[in-house]
Amino acid sequence: MGILSGRKNKKYSYEPRYYKNKDKEGNPFEIKHKFDDQRSTIHTRGLKTKFNNALRDYKEGTDLMARKRIYIIATILILIFLWLIDFDLSIFSI
Repeated sequence: MGILSGRKNKKYSYEPRYYKNKDKEGNPFEIKHKFDDQRSTIHTRGLKTKFNNALRDYKEGTDLMARKRIYIIATILILIFLWLIDFDLSIFSI
Protein backbone atom coordinates (compact mmCIF):
# COMPACT_ATOMS: atom_id res chain seq x y z
CA MET A 1 0.00 0.00 0.00
CA GLY A 2 1.60 3.11 -1.23
CA ILE A 3 0.80 6.59 -0.15
CA LEU A 4 -0.02 7.82 -3.65
CA SER A 5 -2.04 4.84 -4.85
CA GLY A 6 -5.72 4.96 -3.98
CA ARG A 7 -7.84 2.19 -2.67
CA LYS A 8 -9.40 -0.01 -5.38
CA ASN A 9 -13.00 -1.10 -5.29
CA LYS A 10 -13.82 -4.74 -4.75
CA LYS A 11 -14.97 -6.60 -7.84
CA TYR A 12 -17.55 -9.33 -7.85
CA SER A 13 -19.65 -11.04 -10.46
CA TYR A 14 -23.32 -10.37 -9.79
CA GLU A 15 -25.96 -12.62 -11.31
CA PRO A 16 -29.67 -12.10 -10.54
CA ARG A 17 -31.39 -14.81 -8.55
CA TYR A 18 -33.86 -15.93 -11.21
CA TYR A 19 -31.72 -15.24 -14.26
CA LYS A 20 -31.83 -18.14 -16.67
CA ASN A 21 -29.64 -17.77 -19.71
CA LYS A 22 -29.07 -14.99 -22.20
CA ASP A 23 -30.12 -17.30 -25.03
CA LYS A 24 -33.51 -18.05 -23.47
CA GLU A 25 -34.63 -14.83 -21.76
CA GLY A 26 -32.57 -11.95 -23.15
CA ASN A 27 -31.15 -9.18 -21.02
CA PRO A 28 -32.31 -9.58 -17.40
CA PHE A 29 -32.02 -5.84 -16.76
CA GLU A 30 -34.22 -4.80 -19.69
CA ILE A 31 -37.53 -3.34 -18.57
CA LYS A 32 -40.21 -4.52 -20.94
CA HIS A 33 -43.97 -4.69 -20.66
CA LYS A 34 -45.62 -8.08 -20.61
CA PHE A 35 -47.61 -7.66 -23.85
CA ASP A 36 -45.23 -5.54 -25.96
CA ASP A 37 -44.69 -8.35 -28.46
CA GLN A 38 -48.41 -8.71 -29.20
CA ARG A 39 -49.20 -5.00 -29.65
CA SER A 40 -48.98 -3.41 -33.06
CA THR A 41 -49.09 0.16 -31.73
CA ILE A 42 -45.83 0.03 -29.76
CA HIS A 43 -43.15 0.43 -32.43
CA THR A 44 -44.97 2.74 -34.85
CA ARG A 45 -44.33 6.42 -35.39
CA GLY A 46 -46.94 9.11 -35.81
CA LEU A 47 -50.20 9.69 -34.04
CA LYS A 48 -52.38 8.87 -37.04
CA THR A 49 -50.66 5.50 -37.59
CA LYS A 50 -51.00 4.60 -33.91
CA PHE A 51 -54.66 5.56 -33.90
CA ASN A 52 -55.40 3.55 -37.06
CA ASN A 53 -53.56 0.51 -35.68
CA ALA A 54 -55.44 0.75 -32.38
CA LEU A 55 -58.80 0.91 -34.20
CA ARG A 56 -57.88 -2.08 -36.37
CA ASP A 57 -56.83 -4.09 -33.30
CA TYR A 58 -60.08 -3.19 -31.56
CA LYS A 59 -62.21 -4.21 -34.54
CA GLU A 60 -60.38 -7.49 -35.14
CA GLY A 61 -59.73 -8.49 -31.55
CA THR A 62 -63.04 -8.13 -29.76
CA ASP A 63 -66.17 -10.14 -30.28
CA LEU A 64 -69.76 -8.93 -30.09
CA MET A 65 -70.42 -10.09 -26.51
CA ALA A 66 -67.33 -8.29 -25.21
CA ARG A 67 -68.39 -5.05 -26.89
CA LYS A 68 -71.89 -5.31 -25.39
CA ARG A 69 -70.38 -5.91 -21.97
CA ILE A 70 -68.14 -2.84 -22.33
CA TYR A 71 -71.09 -0.66 -23.36
CA ILE A 72 -73.22 -1.90 -20.46
CA ILE A 73 -70.44 -1.30 -17.92
CA ALA A 74 -69.76 2.19 -19.32
CA THR A 75 -73.47 3.08 -19.19
CA ILE A 76 -73.79 1.90 -15.59
CA LEU A 77 -70.70 3.87 -14.55
CA ILE A 78 -72.00 7.03 -16.25
CA LEU A 79 -75.37 6.68 -14.51
CA ILE A 80 -73.69 6.15 -11.13
CA PHE A 81 -71.57 9.27 -11.72
CA LEU A 82 -74.63 11.30 -12.65
CA TRP A 83 -76.43 10.05 -9.54
CA LEU A 84 -73.44 10.99 -7.34
CA ILE A 85 -73.33 14.55 -8.63
CA ASP A 86 -77.11 14.74 -8.22
CA PHE A 87 -77.83 15.38 -11.90
CA ASP A 88 -81.52 15.81 -12.71
CA LEU A 89 -82.45 13.45 -15.56
CA SER A 90 -85.95 14.94 -15.83
CA ILE A 91 -84.67 17.63 -18.23
CA PHE A 92 -84.61 15.00 -20.97
CA SER A 93 -88.30 14.17 -20.63
CA ILE A 94 -90.95 16.12 -22.48
